Amino acid sequence: MSNLLSIDSVSKNFGDYKALNNVSVDIPEGSIFGLLGPNGAGKTTLIRIINQISIPDIGKVMFNGEPLSSKHIRNIGYLPEERGLYKSMKVGEQALYLAQLKGMSRVDAKKQLKYWFDKFEIGEWWDKKIIELSKGMAQKVQFIVTVLHKPSLLIFDEPFSGFDPINANIIKDEILQLREEGSTVIFSTHRMESVEELCDHIALIHKSNKVLDGNLNDIKRQYKTNTFEVGLVCKEQDVLKQLISSKFNSVDASFRSLGKELKLNISLEPKQTSNELLSFLSSNAEVNHFMEVVPSANDIFIQTINNQK
Repeated sequence: MSNLLSIDSVSKNFGDYKALNNVSVDIPEGSIFGLLGPNGAGKTTLIRIINQISIPDIGKVMFNGEPLSSKHIRNIGYLPEERGLYKSMKVGEQALYLAQLKGMSRVDAKKQLKYWFDKFEIGEWWDKKIIELSKGMAQKVQFIVTVLHKPSLLIFDEPFSGFDPINANIIKDEILQLREEGSTVIFSTHRMESVEELCDHIALIHKSNKVLDGNLNDIKRQYKTNTFEVGLVCKEQDVLKQLISSKFNSVDASFRSLGKELKLNISLEPKQTSNELLSFLSSNAEVNHFMEVVPSANDIFIQTINNQK
């Protein structure tokens, strides 16, 4: 897979403050790339560099094999965390204006806007002013003007802010569809459940440094501990716990279930296998829950940040 965007050894200072320190990141073409990190980590600075709002002090950025330049602006759609719609302008008038700034003709812009307004069932908003819309309604308009010109790179900074669960799900599906149609997406958020649902690759920035990046599934494999969550039905739970602990490393667990089974987390030694564990449990109890504990994006985020302290 080729990279649409390559960030090579980028550093950025603001006076004595180092916002980015020798950061290198590759964004694979056709992927949804999660740009993660605590507040103040340097994510926004990196996004501003990609959008050419600011320039790096050191390093380079390549867009589709070429040095990033002003000609690439029209190939980028950016939805900032702090929305930038003009509150006193009418929705339709503003959407047309912003589309033309991205190089669309008025005719093509009107055609695409009708498609998106019909899709989101917001045609009656055309003559409303932004100030008349709720935050979530304004978010829909901002999303539309971000994707309208069909850029090859989309940057979404907290795209679900202000949305209820139903509309957040609509936007999530649209992002996935845009990826299927060939767009590359940089996705910055604090909502780790959204990272799980959307992202193919991630990079984690902490205190101006990149501390982790790669394919999300590969990273999860690196962080897993060969631990299994089990729920067991038996008459004498204490006896069964002692029997299990004589052969495996086990601790009490807590997870949601409908019954009152014995709940344990069991960690395997390198020579032990999941088949061996399951066979042992099945011969001593009724197994109604058996699942490998795979670290979530949230688990990985917290563990990695804590390891940097």
